[in-house]
Amino acid sequence: MKKTAFYFINGITMYRLIAAPFLILLAVLGQFDLFKWLLLVSFLSDAVDGFFARWLHIDCSLGARLDSIADDCTILAAIVGMVILHSMFFLYEIIPVAILFSLYITENILAFHRYKRPTSFHTYMAKIAAVSQGVFLLTFFFLPYPVYWLFYLMVSLTGLDLLEEIILLIMLPVYKINIKGLYWILTKKGKVN
Repeated sequence: MKKTAFYFINGITMYRLIAAPFLILLAVLGQFDLFKWLLLVSFLSDAVDGFFARWLHIDCSLGARLDSIADDCTILAAIVGMVILHSMFFLYEIIPVAILFSLYITENILAFHRYKRPTSFHTYMAKIAAVSQGVFLLTFFFLPYPVYWLFYLMVSLTGLDLLEEIILLIMLPVYKINIKGLYWILTKKGKVN
């Protein structure tokens, strides 16, 4: 049962990895109706694989890394779609976007320097930030205009997530997956694999 669940969950994650380049192609070709629906499926599949992984107690380093990469690829596809569909929004909001991009690059440089791979902390803050990203990005494509308060909420939550991950990278000498967050590490209550 556990082996079947492992393949099922990682299969859902693989869907997101495979879908991301296809989503980018759809955006480049201007097929935004299909793009937005497949983007919705990708975001929902992220929720589904996480739910099943926790429910079935599937906790492995490979799955966690694949999930993190699939998340980043899905967000990249959504950003490409944003730039193509509403490039002026992107230009108007270049400062918060540049701040998030700088934090993301800093986190990844630190991760590769420290662990020789990207992080897969999957903290509570990362989950909250991912939900806010998904909600904002989906409203961006499904509504006729951007919802600015959602954008700024998403930027704030994502920034906090990236800062927390940078601090965790500095604090944790060895690679860990599925950490609840900085508070739990500081109080030694967190699950550290």
